[in-house]
Amino acid sequence: MTHPHTAEALQATAIAGIAGILLAGTLLAHLARRVRQPAVIGEITAGILLGPSLLGQLPGDPTHRLFPDEVRPLLSMVAQLGLLLFMFAVGWELDWATMRRRKRSVAGVTAGSILVPMLLGLGVAAVIYRNHSHVNGEKVQFTSFALYLGVSMSITAFPVLARILNDNKISRTKIGALALTSAAFGDVLAWCLLAGVVAIVTASGPAGFTNTLWMSAVYGAAMLWVVRPLLTWCVARVSTREGTGHQLAALVTAGLLLSAYASSRIGIHPIFGAFAFGLVMPRRPKVLLEEKVLSPLRHAGELMLPVYFIVTGLSVDIADMSPSAWGELGLILTAAVVGKVLGAGLPARSFGLNWRESTGVGVLMNTRGLTELVILGVGLNLGVLDQTLFTEMVLMALITTAMTGPLLPLLLPRTRRDPVATPAVPATSAPPVVRLPEPTGSHTSDLVG
Repeated sequence: MTHPHTAEALQATAIAGIAGILLAGTLLAHLARRVRQPAVIGEITAGILLGPSLLGQLPGDPTHRLFPDEVRPLLSMVAQLGLLLFMFAVGWELDWATMRRRKRSVAGVTAGSILVPMLLGLGVAAVIYRNHSHVNGEKVQFTSFALYLGVSMSITAFPVLARILNDNKISRTKIGALALTSAAFGDVLAWCLLAGVVAIVTASGPAGFTNTLWMSAVYGAAMLWVVRPLLTWCVARVSTREGTGHQLAALVTAGLLLSAYASSRIGIHPIFGAFAFGLVMPRRPKVLLEEKVLSPLRHAGELMLPVYFIVTGLSVDIADMSPSAWGELGLILTAAVVGKVLGAGLPARSFGLNWRESTGVGVLMNTRGLTELVILGVGLNLGVLDQTLFTEMVLMALITTAMTGPLLPLLLPRTRRDPVATPAVPATSAPPVVRLPEPTGSHTSDLVG
């Protein structure tokens, strides 16, 4: 049994570590914005620098002193809570009404931006599988490995993309609207694909996979036909009373945690439960829900998410990468960029955009950011990715996200951009308010056409 003083010392170390995380994340996020990058780039970089890639290389191994093995489970718990709040906000902020407009062009870009990178990812998996077929002494099935790599390649970070579009004042152009709407659809589809892959990885044989499938179907039906009406009823009751907003926030938080627990019990990751709970949340009354529920939970997630970057960074060791690993990174990066640019750009071209604009759509869809890190973290925890491949994929996510900002002015000069100003979005790593653009007097469908 742990001695009380030891437990208190570990808690104190964890508190000091979280303070260091917040300071480093804030500083690097500020520097990232100074060079026209989203804050998430700085926060991910902070996580990598505080891990074995840099800080761990200094004399005395400061990384281990700041984040000893005994403290990491505490940090992981804080990180997971921040991640669940993040996924809940992403699910809630998807605007289904706007997404349903102009289905043809959005469907083409969405399908291409997922299928082409996924196919290239499967090809990369076939090339590098031999070097990563065993994780922690256990053999990884090629099917699980290839599917996971394929899905990882197909991701677009919807919240980070929304921030980049607003920063560059192109969220109201037909290109920005098309990219953002396609990314929203792609996010939903990618999470569904990932849930299927996770079910395959965790299932114990065909019977286990079948059980996971039918339990997932029951869970989905319960969310739509039981939880959603119940939430609507609760919100309606609370909205008629004064001073009960904090009770609603507590109720919603408990609900998303229970949904995350349920999804983990049926064999899929807890993040899917939080995301699904966000999807079924009622959107009315808008002012009450945004002020009393969404805003507090989003801000709480923003505060805790940097801890997730550090937990991720502790598994990234750039200093330990061999020449062959750097070669694999080049292959992965090429497949990721080519897959998105061609997969999204060619359908965009077929719907009337010129080549420069079509390439711009592909570059925008190449943004991966935090969403990719979440998926990679799941793969690492499941034992599908080893430490080396995890590092390579994190670097790919960082590079593909960082390259979007510098390329946009070249592909989309300001003379081609909509002159209507867009509201500023708070500079945070967690999802900004990312309702799909709908300018006054026009619909997104008009812009995407």
